[in-house]
Amino acid sequence: MELTVEEQAILNGEQGDTLAKVMKTMILYGDVFGATHFVPVDSTWGHLVTSFGISVMKPVYSLMDELIEGGAISKQPFTVDPRPMDFRNVPSNIAQEIVFKVMYSKQKSYEKQLQQMGLLRDDAFSCTCYMDEVGNIPEEGEILSWAESSAVSYANSVLGARCNRNSGIIELFGSILGRVPYFGLLTPEGREATWEIEVQTESLPDPQLLGSAVGLAVQEDVPYIKGLSRFLGEELSQGVKDYLKDFGAAAASNGSVGLYHVEDLTPEAKNQGSALVKESARRLIIDDAYLEEIYTSYPDLWKNPQAKPKLCFIGCPHLSLEQLHSWKDKIQKQLQQTGRKKVAIPTVLCAARPVLDVFEKRAAAKALKQMGVTLTSICPLMYMNNPLCSKMPVITSSNKLRTYTSAHYLKEEELLAKLSGGEQ
Repeated sequence: MELTVEEQAILNGEQGDTLAKVMKTMILYGDVFGATHFVPVDSTWGHLVTSFGISVMKPVYSLMDELIEGGAISKQPFTVDPRPMDFRNVPSNIAQEIVFKVMYSKQKSYEKQLQQMGLLRDDAFSCTCYMDEVGNIPEEGEILSWAESSAVSYANSVLGARCNRNSGIIELFGSILGRVPYFGLLTPEGREATWEIEVQTESLPDPQLLGSAVGLAVQEDVPYIKGLSRFLGEELSQGVKDYLKDFGAAAASNGSVGLYHVEDLTPEAKNQGSALVKESARRLIIDDAYLEEIYTSYPDLWKNPQAKPKLCFIGCPHLSLEQLHSWKDKIQKQLQQTGRKKVAIPTVLCAARPVLDVFEKRAAAKALKQMGVTLTSICPLMYMNNPLCSKMPVITSSNKLRTYTSAHYLKEEELLAKLSGGEQ
């Protein structure tokens, strides 16, 4: 990589040995991917994916100490992915809580390190840092240094920012240096679509299933998706952004999609249209039968496939304020239809703490509580990493959670039927 005079000085140790090591690491990272130079990270805030103080990550804690001692802290205040535990609002038994406390025994000390490194606020823990209530919303064209897969997908695709799918710690190093290697999704050619996806469903497809289908097909490539605007329109309303959030999370976890374009809707697709699609792009038609085939192909990881679910998670990635209200309405309507007052399965809705702070002041939050539904700001994936929890029969509306854990993904109507005591 070609370095500026300032970058070479950092590498030579003129700003300390610690920052020199960070620079060397980022140069090696750039070299691997053929980067020719660095570009400035010009977003206001960063975001870190590593939010959990799991006991086995001793090298991370040692690294943090070295960075802090060497004065190599983030040039950007940063948000971070969700915390792993909430014994008050997420059901757990004594044995599970003991395992949680052992697993995440470094949580308190790690969060102290995060504060010293530049953590934005004590409530800045969410995988959907781009929600209005959280405030980490990059501008179109801004260069980011993020790693959280669903947040990278959203920032690139819905907001039009520029970010590679970095790894944990590498994203922190980019924020420390204030620069990242120039390659991949930061470049115009790296943002061109190598797949053209035609959606030919009869109605708006489930975003979780559509994202899964696209991710499984294109893997790490960039898809250009046609046929959605006839259902979603051509404006990025909050409802549309929520749809794309869930679609992108599924595509990023079921594949490795870091950027997608939606015809007539996402910023670059609106500005450049089909010029974004390479002539050599592969093509795929997705219809209702295709999505059903994807759905029925998911493996069953429960020890007893016929077991009654013991827990339901909704919100991976975290829900928006509008989605919280929507789920309240849907659960309430389903219970009324079956004559129940409370859900048949303990149900947890997950959202960022600042989003919950707004929602909990509204009547809808009280209604959910009366229906037996609880609210939390944790990461359900971190909950399911507990080996005692992973053995439980858990259902979810999240394809991302299904991908990384033993949780069963159910279509929305099937999930609601389970919550109301049905057997669908």
